[in-house]
Amino acid sequence: MATDASPSPKFQKPDFRQTPQPNFNPEITTATTTITALSTHDGLQFWQFMIAGSIAGCVEHLAMYPVDTLKTRMQALTSSCPAAKTFGLREALRAVLKVEGPIGLYRGIGAMGLGAGPAHAVYFSVYEFCKEFFSRGNPNNPLAHAVSGVFATVASDAVFTPMDVVKQRLQLRSSPYKGVMDCLKRVLREEGIGALYASYRTTVLMNAPFTAVHFATYEATKRGLMEISPDSVSDERLVVHATAGAAAGALAAALTTPLDVVKTQLQCQGVCGCDRFANSSIGGVVKSIVKKDGYAGLIRGWKPRMLFHAPAAAICWSTYEFSKSIFQEHNDNKSSSRS
Repeated sequence: MATDASPSPKFQKPDFRQTPQPNFNPEITTATTTITALSTHDGLQFWQFMIAGSIAGCVEHLAMYPVDTLKTRMQALTSSCPAAKTFGLREALRAVLKVEGPIGLYRGIGAMGLGAGPAHAVYFSVYEFCKEFFSRGNPNNPLAHAVSGVFATVASDAVFTPMDVVKQRLQLRSSPYKGVMDCLKRVLREEGIGALYASYRTTVLMNAPFTAVHFATYEATKRGLMEISPDSVSDERLVVHATAGAAAGALAAALTTPLDVVKTQLQCQGVCGCDRFANSSIGGVVKSIVKKDGYAGLIRGWKPRMLFHAPAAAICWSTYEFSKSIFQEHNDNKSSSRS
């Protein structure tokens, strides 16, 4: 008689297969997915945005540094300061070249190099992160670009402001400081760490609208240029970024010059005969400038400021996008080699 070879039910091995469990924390999964997506925005990792931004910032500021020196001297010297009697751009250039030579245009460039790299690394990485987060799948959202720019400038200004103070004090004619470290040590010893951040509030209040206008204009101009000749976008990519950057930089610089004058006055106060203020109140500085130099004093240095920011933004954006393209090509080659 044929017998059933299968074991009795009570001797069968239990089924240890894991049964699906419900997800009691769906928000954790969603957050993890969002963070992963944000960290690889545009096919780049967060650290790659930082490096690209750092390179762009250094190239931009170092290339345009002489114009920045002229702007600082024009904005810092009020009518009561004996260091200069004229405030025109050509006069300022002649004075520097006659007394100090071309090297005078580069005083303090070491402080710029130390501050621009880290600050722009923070600037662009925060911007890209926030743009992806606030856009919500709409890359043509100007409000998201503006808000992202504000977040980026608040973070980067905290990094850059101390070195900007050192840089501007070294840029002044007859500056009493020997170099970056000497300036930093003396400011900390004589005035305290607060002096390095005396202009931070003004800097943020200046750079927040500056960056909002800058990024919104940049993205809109870039999109418009790409729509004009979509077939040649890939061939003229750097030209598009440079043109959009120049337009954005010039407009943003013109609109925020008064706050830039206030920032320079705060950062250079008490140096080279320039006025010292009882506090870092923006309103108090504005009243002081208007009282001594009239409303024209609030727009002093607007020409070199625009001459700085238009080409600087063009250099910065084209360098940034070029650096990003190198990283993207590297990542694509790495992915293809793995597959």
